[in-house]
Amino acid sequence: MKKCPVKSALAFVLGFACMNVLQAKEGMWIPTLLKLVEGDMQAMGLTLTAEDIYSINHSSLKDAVVHFNGGCTAEMVSSEGLLLTNHHCGYGQIQFHSTVENDLLTNGFWAMTREAELPNPDLTCTFIDGIEDVTLRLSRACVGLTGEARDKRMQEEMDAIVQNATEGTGLEGNVVAFDFGNSHYLITSRVFRDVRLVGAPPSAVGKFGGDTDNWVWPRHTGDFSVFRIYADADNKPADYSAANVPYQPEHHFPVNVDGVQGGDFTMIFGFPGRTEQYLTSGAVEHVITRLNPMRIAMRDEGLSVINAARASSDALRIAYASKQSSVANAWKKWKGQNRGLTELHALEKKRDLEARLKAATGSTVVDELEALNVEYMPFLEARSLFIELAYYGPDLLNYAHGFAGLIESGMEGEKRESLLAALRAEEPGFRKDFNSSVDEQLLGQLVDEYFEWIPDGLAPEGLYAEVLKSGGGPSWASKTFKKSTFPDAEAMTKMLESGSPKSWSKLRKDPIYQLIQLIRAHYFEVIAPEYARLREAISVASGAYTKALRLAFPEEVFPVDANSTLRLTYGKVEGSAPYDGMQYNPLSTARGILQKYVPGHPDFDMPERLVDLLQNEQYGDYANDDGELVVCFTGSNHTTGGNSGSPALDGNGHLVGINFDRSWESTMSDILFDGSRCRNIMVDIRYVLWVMDVYAGAGHLVDEMTLISHQDLGE
Repeated sequence: MKKCPVKSALAFVLGFACMNVLQAKEGMWIPTLLKLVEGDMQAMGLTLTAEDIYSINHSSLKDAVVHFNGGCTAEMVSSEGLLLTNHHCGYGQIQFHSTVENDLLTNGFWAMTREAELPNPDLTCTFIDGIEDVTLRLSRACVGLTGEARDKRMQEEMDAIVQNATEGTGLEGNVVAFDFGNSHYLITSRVFRDVRLVGAPPSAVGKFGGDTDNWVWPRHTGDFSVFRIYADADNKPADYSAANVPYQPEHHFPVNVDGVQGGDFTMIFGFPGRTEQYLTSGAVEHVITRLNPMRIAMRDEGLSVINAARASSDALRIAYASKQSSVANAWKKWKGQNRGLTELHALEKKRDLEARLKAATGSTVVDELEALNVEYMPFLEARSLFIELAYYGPDLLNYAHGFAGLIESGMEGEKRESLLAALRAEEPGFRKDFNSSVDEQLLGQLVDEYFEWIPDGLAPEGLYAEVLKSGGGPSWASKTFKKSTFPDAEAMTKMLESGSPKSWSKLRKDPIYQLIQLIRAHYFEVIAPEYARLREAISVASGAYTKALRLAFPEEVFPVDANSTLRLTYGKVEGSAPYDGMQYNPLSTARGILQKYVPGHPDFDMPERLVDLLQNEQYGDYANDDGELVVCFTGSNHTTGGNSGSPALDGNGHLVGINFDRSWESTMSDILFDGSRCRNIMVDIRYVLWVMDVYAGAGHLVDEMTLISHQDLGE
């Protein structure tokens, strides 16, 4: 049930007005509220105004920030559509263009002409046009309404707001809830669909350190890739066409070639995915003791299969590169998150805050939340296990589900031909990265682990008995694959070419198809409705909780959770001392790359040319004043998933790096931020330029950028 907002925009803003400056680095700021912290940022080193960062009336920094493919961030660095993001954000596109004969993952790729830039189906880049607070309008629209009548009226008003803002403009729009529905903002955007791969370093640079160094400091990873946005002749979004031209953005970031040093002001401007800072103590305890261990165990099984396969041949190494990276990323994060929450006594801090609130106000909202959590947690677990099995498990499951329209509905005419054409077009791409033996092993290993964790009564009916009867997951998976047509590339190609309706009806009884339909039906009919109902109830109660906290403790800061919308966070270039006797410096240099270099090691090998250049200290124009090539640096900016690829900016709004990670000691920051411990990790822009120019010989890309030296400006 949607919650009709009752809190005015003014009251929402005033909740931040009396904040303690020392706490301001925590949280991810909505751009329209930056005036509240403008003075604090300027005291730390910002030379700009809030209007310079976000403006709807003139070009501002926000016009160079890009939502990359809906999951990462990127930044414009030239007037000709050139953008930078992380290597891991562009990894799927790099893999898409890689073959054993032309292995871009291993060798890298650099387009030396515009004609050589590679198109990417379905890749999008989104620019924010405007962000407008519509809380008051929605509140007025549903005054006096309750229940379904209120939900209906609110949706009507949101639809009207979007239509009025976007009709005839070429814009897309959405009304997004913030702070559990205590406020709502209209966000309008412009989506570009012709985005081409321009450059990528070899994985020995872009993923240097691999899983060993993931979420770890010090890092020496050149985690960047280069793309270009194309538009039509009027500079507007268009589908891919050879006639399209490079997009001319309203703003692009000048590049500060002087780089950074400890103590410098930094800000990260991007699209953080999701934080959960208002989980109750009971919910945090569940994360530590049940949810994370369950997800880690599922991925342990998956990674054991994938890693063994990748080690067996180059073909499988390439085919499963993107999947391995995706599975391993959160797996390691969850491990660090549990450790951090435990070491920082998150449970005690949550309980203390809850007790203070109850003592100050008598509020029972936390008790209400905990009661809802008891109902919710089994469905949260079942949902997480469904995701691990259906989306991070065997690829054949979702492939088989793609035929459901033909199998179940008996499509005819244009719809049938359209689906057939799509399936025929997708078939080669699916087979390129599919291995039946690996998929079968994944299914067998994961289904056994699934049954170790699934809450009582929430497993698909009959599945456990079927697996048990076959002697366990591996033997059951073997039988399932042997009886299925879907693993057989030749048989499926013939079936797609013939287009015979009789063929589709036979697939209805295919065991792989029956399995995915059983899993999906169970999830969407049994798990998802209760998950959604309870999650909405928890959201409503959480909105009351955050409102109560701000009213009870107006002198404290309670930041708004991230929700994949444009946010700015700020801090400084800082090291940390997370453990006794340990001191992390804020900068890493090329010397560390050579110290980590191990020939033949999957995480620490390097191309011979890279080794030679670094050993001979051929740093070109990109060394710092001490003659060192800075590779990465850390800062006290509050970031999360989705901030990957975000521009790291100095106090003048110039690009100094690209955000790509957090330290392992920081991974709990989605739930509990600690300013002395939490650090985001950025690749230094000088290392990015050095790899392009000196190592790759793609200096034409550097020439395309606007390079700024503050020394030349007399600063």
